[in-house]
Amino acid sequence: MHRLFVAIRPPEPIRAQLLDLMEGMAEARWQDEDQLHLTLRFIGEVDGRTAEDIDIALSGVRHPAFELVLDGLGAFNRRGQPTALWAGVAPHEPLQALHKKIDYALQRAGVQPERRAYLPHITLARFGRGGGSLQPLLARAGTISSAPFPVREFSLYESRLTPAGATYTPVAHYSLG
Repeated sequence: MHRLFVAIRPPEPIRAQLLDLMEGMAEARWQDEDQLHLTLRFIGEVDGRTAEDIDIALSGVRHPAFELVLDGLGAFNRRGQPTALWAGVAPHEPLQALHKKIDYALQRAGVQPERRAYLPHITLARFGRGGGSLQPLLARAGTISSAPFPVREFSLYESRLTPAGATYTPVAHYSLG
């Protein structure tokens, strides 16, 4: 079985900017540099044949290249406690359109359609129960932004869960433009 997702890998200067924010919260499980990505579509567990069908379907996705910028910090919460800290990106429109095309391609490969709303973001940290307060980090980081960076491809990744955390391995790359 393969645990798969589709994502965009930010360029090195953007990853470096995000890594510079990641400190000062003992309760945070920070992502490392290899884990920084912008998920376009989580797929989940599939067998080898379905993984091949997914690769073929994704190779048929056509979408123009575009640019993004980092655009603020946010958090996902459960019952008022943070579960994840993320960096936002803008504009959302090209990501929403690409997400929709990828979702349609995956459906043709036999993957169930996405049921959750799509919110483009790059996860920076995860929190266990009790989460902690994000206010010191948000005050220190201010409003995060960046110069525009190009998005010229998206990738299919395999995720392996280990006691030390998830590892992500790119399986295939698909050009935009």
